[in-house]
Amino acid sequence: MPQISPETLMPLELYAKARPEFRAKVIAHKKDRTLPLGENLTLIFEDELTIRYQVQEMLRVERIFEEEGILDELGAYNPLVPDGSNWKATMLLEYPDENERRTRLAQLIGIEDKVWVQVAGSDRVFAIADEDLERENEQKTSSVHFLRFELTSPMISALRSGALLAMGVDHPNYSATVPRISDAMCASLMADLA
Repeated sequence: MPQISPETLMPLELYAKARPEFRAKVIAHKKDRTLPLGENLTLIFEDELTIRYQVQEMLRVERIFEEEGILDELGAYNPLVPDGSNWKATMLLEYPDENERRTRLAQLIGIEDKVWVQVAGSDRVFAIADEDLERENEQKTSSVHFLRFELTSPMISALRSGALLAMGVDHPNYSATVPRISDAMCASLMADLA
């Protein structure tokens, strides 16, 4: 899968004009790429479009227009674009109350390693989490993690043949399963696989 390059990004002035329409497109696109697992954990599956939007937003907010700064942003975000044999997701642990969040994040250390996807007839594929940097310590986990699910060729073939897809999380203090991912989400995720 192609990485985002500086030449394919919109200059800041052009992005300012295109932003409302582009933002609406990305929000609509994310609807079929967002999966709640229980009440407090959400997976947002990233792809070239969602990461392109993140990069454009960072450049806009930080007012970055020099090549070195643009390359730094691409270096940070391009690893989140699926490369043809995997899915990449941002995992959010969402607890609106600050005290509850602090308590729950202390109880959920290691949860990022307990999130899985499963193609019918295959073993579960557990997430490879936070390859860029460690996001937990001995006291708590982070509320945001970046996950990669590496699929085998037989799994991809099975999905293309219509195999069902399930996802879940099995942590001692948080467990949830979606036994059948929607057809719309499966179709969107299949576009990430070469």
